[in-house]
Amino acid sequence: MTARVLRVDPIACRAHGLCADELPEAITLDEWGYPILPTGPVPAKLARRAKAAAAACPVLALRLTAG
Repeated sequence: MTARVLRVDPIACRAHGLCADELPEAITLDEWGYPILPTGPVPAKLARRAKAAAAACPVLALRLTAG
């Protein structure tokens, strides 16, 4: 299985925070509501929820990509 990494497009992100609602174990929000992502690959046990977090982004600023 290929390692997956969460990436955010900081220009597209509008700080809705839905990603952190979907994956609070890995995504926190800064004081303005923008996501702070984990460094390195997403653990395999969180891969499905990381995909859901990316899908929850209304502006498609969050992506789960091959690491």
